Amino acid sequence: MRILKRLSVLLLVAVAILPVSAIAGPFYGGLNVGYTGGLGIQATGSFMDFTRDLPLSARFTLGYNSASAGDPYEARRNFINDNTNGDPEKSASTWQFRFDLMFPTFTVGPQTLYLFAGPRYANYTANYNFIGGNEDFDVNSNTWGAGLGFESWFVVGDKSDFVMQLGVDWYAESKLEGHDTAYLPSGDHVNPRDGYDYGTADAAIDQPSLELLAMVGMRFRF
Repeated sequence: MRILKRLSVLLLVAVAILPVSAIAGPFYGGLNVGYTGGLGIQATGSFMDFTRDLPLSARFTLGYNSASAGDPYEARRNFINDNTNGDPEKSASTWQFRFDLMFPTFTVGPQTLYLFAGPRYANYTANYNFIGGNEDFDVNSNTWGAGLGFESWFVVGDKSDFVMQLGVDWYAESKLEGHDTAYLPSGDHVNPRDGYDYGTADAAIDQPSLELLAMVGMRFRF
């Protein structure tokens, strides 16, 4: 619920900074699939050409993708204990919220290449289940970042376009929480295990840091 509340606040703030004309301008909704730190899917909403004097467009994106869970044995050592029993199963995923401003850069024939850039927010969760070891725990992080890239739209129908985008996202270091332990970049840890710190926990847990973005999809004008 805290994540949903934070995303709602972000959405309201982003909408508030757009001119009122954006609400009455062309609006596109879309769906993308591809790679963004892992295989994922995105739902998008775009206000096109919302400024009077600059060719700027704005886009909101909510995405979900699979992610790397890092090293389960090191995760257990950092957050629980030094036991080695059990066969580990691991999984991880990320929820992402993105806001981008889009600006046309250059045109080749009928195609225009757009530059997009903006802030990012990611909620990452990794799960580690040691079968036979009686240990099943999550590690979570919530982090801010920024991203940029290029994309182009290819007309499919009167109100639909095929979308291709390529970019990169960067996320800042953030608190890692698991079991009854938390490691912070500042060093103000909560119940850390002896001999371990934020550096060892971050190395074990593959939370978002520098992520490639490569997506394709469709968008539709409403």
